[in-house]
Amino acid sequence: MENQQGYKVAVVGATGAVGEKMLETLEKKQFPIDSLRLLSSKRSAGKKIYFSGEEHTVEEATPESFEGIQIALFSAGGSVSKNLAHEAVKRGAVVVDNTSAFRMDKDVPLVVPEVNEADLANHNGIIANPNCSTIQMVAALKPIADSFGLSRVIVSTYQAVSGAGTSAAEELREQSKQFLNGEELQAELLPVKGDEKHYPIAFNALPQIDVFQENGYTFEEMKMINETKKILHSPDLHVAATCVRLPFFTSHAESVYIELEKEGLEVSDIHRVLEKAEGIALEDDPASQSYPTPLSAAGKSEVFVGRVRKDPDNPKGFHIWVVSDNLLKGAAWNSVQIAESLVKNNLL
Repeated sequence: MENQQGYKVAVVGATGAVGEKMLETLEKKQFPIDSLRLLSSKRSAGKKIYFSGEEHTVEEATPESFEGIQIALFSAGGSVSKNLAHEAVKRGAVVVDNTSAFRMDKDVPLVVPEVNEADLANHNGIIANPNCSTIQMVAALKPIADSFGLSRVIVSTYQAVSGAGTSAAEELREQSKQFLNGEELQAELLPVKGDEKHYPIAFNALPQIDVFQENGYTFEEMKMINETKKILHSPDLHVAATCVRLPFFTSHAESVYIELEKEGLEVSDIHRVLEKAEGIALEDDPASQSYPTPLSAAGKSEVFVGRVRKDPDNPKGFHIWVVSDNLLKGAAWNSVQIAESLVKNNLL
């Protein structure tokens, strides 16, 4: 990267699950940092965090926190982003926001670097990081769409509890103990903390992620539908989603049905374009039971694809299985990739 002196970086939500992964990723990928400011809510201010061997004290995030900051990575909830992102931009920072606050704003690029890096050139100070389940799906679909055209996407997700935060992961641990001890399961968080009803996640499947909308879809499902169209620049693409929370800790898995525009394609054609695609790891050999799983994808930054099959009835239809670490490519790694792209393309 050109600026070897590094950049002045702030991480907002530094004590959260994604914030921690952002710091790990910045360190692992050796992002050029001159100074680092760790920001959080008032409740978490004062905590000590080590980064590259140095101790940093977490500060409460205020508008003044962004004085002199060049890159601000936000992952502290939509309300924090709405309150502080524009304040950061006013003070000269470029914001990479990991919440849903700005994703569908027509003036804010929604970016997965392997898919639509060029959209970064149109930023006005804020870039949105897409929803975790959307990121991995569009990363897998983009090379297929570019090669063969894409007309329909129907996705069912199998999402890890870490997508609902560290408290949801802890609830899964506690409920698992209760179940195995023959005790009544105490559910206080899922599917949505603010909703009236809560269901156990341990040894269960919850077909609700986020709140229901008037059309019967959840907010998570509508995120996938709308974000996919925006990222792929395909407003007329037919997209439908069903999002399900399952009792494992890391990585989201997705069963994706796609209809292509080109006829006469075989599984080998899909394999060929995925093998060459940036950020994609193809693991697909039924003869040796080779396919990705949430456990095998955990801790890795790639998007893994397997189980590519032709639909038995629709000659233009294919089914694929997509798995990726929701805290890495689904959040922290994609955010850092965006920051790397901003540096590489002189867009700060």
